[in-house]
Amino acid sequence: MKNFGIETLLAGSGQALYKRACQLIPGGTQLLSKRPEMFAPDVWPAYYSRAKGSRVWDIDDNEYLDMSIMGIGANVLGYADEDVDEAVVNAIGRGVSSSLNCPEEVELAELLMELHPWAGMVRYTRSGGEAMAVAIRIARASTKRDVVLFSGYHGWSDWYLAANLGDKDGLDGQLMPGLEPNGVPRSLSGTALPFHFNDIENLRSVIKGRETKIAAIVVEPARGEEAPKEYLNLLKEIAFEIGAVLIFDEITSGFRMVPGGIHLRYGINPDIAVYAKSMANGYAMAAVIGTETVMQSAQTTFISSTNWTERIGPVASVATIRKYIKNEVAAHIISVGNQVKAIWREKAEKHGIGVAITGLPTLGAFAFQHEKAQTFNTFYTIEMLQRGVLGFRQFKPSFAHTSADVEFYGDVVDDVFKLISQTDPDEMLQTQAAHTGFMRLTKE
Repeated sequence: MKNFGIETLLAGSGQALYKRACQLIPGGTQLLSKRPEMFAPDVWPAYYSRAKGSRVWDIDDNEYLDMSIMGIGANVLGYADEDVDEAVVNAIGRGVSSSLNCPEEVELAELLMELHPWAGMVRYTRSGGEAMAVAIRIARASTKRDVVLFSGYHGWSDWYLAANLGDKDGLDGQLMPGLEPNGVPRSLSGTALPFHFNDIENLRSVIKGRETKIAAIVVEPARGEEAPKEYLNLLKEIAFEIGAVLIFDEITSGFRMVPGGIHLRYGINPDIAVYAKSMANGYAMAAVIGTETVMQSAQTTFISSTNWTERIGPVASVATIRKYIKNEVAAHIISVGNQVKAIWREKAEKHGIGVAITGLPTLGAFAFQHEKAQTFNTFYTIEMLQRGVLGFRQFKPSFAHTSADVEFYGDVVDDVFKLISQTDPDEMLQTQAAHTGFMRLTKE
């Protein structure tokens, strides 16, 4: 087992570079989920020099087995997959943009329609947040209504953060509490209303009196656990009754349990489904698919971007999806995910540690059942780093993870859980605990 030592981690080149980044980039990085403070402040290595398969090397060339979030779930095949990268390199050699369109966007459209026979058309963006904004625009154009009802986390756009304009804690039950609506026009107040997942009575109470104003009902059909099929059926019925567009946000769940959207497992089709992340194995690509009737409404409004027409995204996505299907990637990552969840359960029981294990096999997570859980989380992450593992309380398996990786990880978890059981929580950390939400990082 590797052992970097806490001193090595604290003195890593990434720490100094991140401190500089916080002076140049608001928040230090472009994505909240990649802020080192979310894992282990002043210890998490922050930057990578290269990545391959299930391994990541930091800028000091320290090697880690990634048993954490694998590119925030985007790298479903593993890092630098040779088949996908070869397709991209070939595309680069032929030019990634021109005054004409790339034919691969039609090839990708046909592939997505083949996977989702209920859908008839698709529009592309290059990020999930953009794609959700496009989906909402299309739904509003289709219905000529303004109000959006939603459950779950759906990005950074004005339409979503507007939920916190009238009620500062409107988003607190939607995965990421504390999202500030600063910069969102006050006039959008009342246009985005949250409801509780798997609570039809709550949804009906939010709808009451607004039936003719609701443009869309938006949900993540499954994230933490398998979706309740009856609930999704009722959502579809209610959306139809009030004339709203039903949108499934599959940016996280898509291509995690099945080729395409997880809704295919339940046989319940929305009017629109949105994908990003895993559909292109880390390359920038996102798609909004939907019924022809709804999607044609995109022609009645203005949705357009130069970078949505470049070639790399569609090429990477076609290569990723075809390999995903050919190699039955879903079965592999479900198996690996279940093995890891079993490791958490068995090692926690062995060492008398209270943990709650949740999530789909491919989106698993655990939580320490202790009043100082965040101290435990940080200590766990640091101890994993010292043993050559990017370890976090979440795990998103990839096709690159092997049985040897899982076996090694099991030994490391056993070692770290044992140490946790023997260590006074008040003496665990030499650094501050990981953050649990938004904090100002740039010095005044």
